[in-house]
Amino acid sequence: MGGGFFGNFFGFGLIFLLLIAAIVVIVIWMVKPGGGNSNNRNTTTSSPENHEDTLKNRLARGEISEEEYDRLKKKLKEK
Repeated sequence: MGGGFFGNFFGFGLIFLLLIAAIVVIVIWMVKPGGGNSNNRNTTTSSPENHEDTLKNRLARGEISEEEYDRLKKKLKEK
């Protein structure tokens, strides 16, 4: 009547296992270096070239517009 082990397992049990697996994947993603929050990046070097590379990467990823890139690049050269 209750379906035995397989009836319970393939019903709620399978959903529960998938939920646990998703939680484990999310925790691993958050803990690994560079995962989760982008503020975890190592920023020990602060040379102007490094800042320009960062700007170029942000432009390439579409995070900033060309106008914003030019404005920030000009501001970096002023310092």
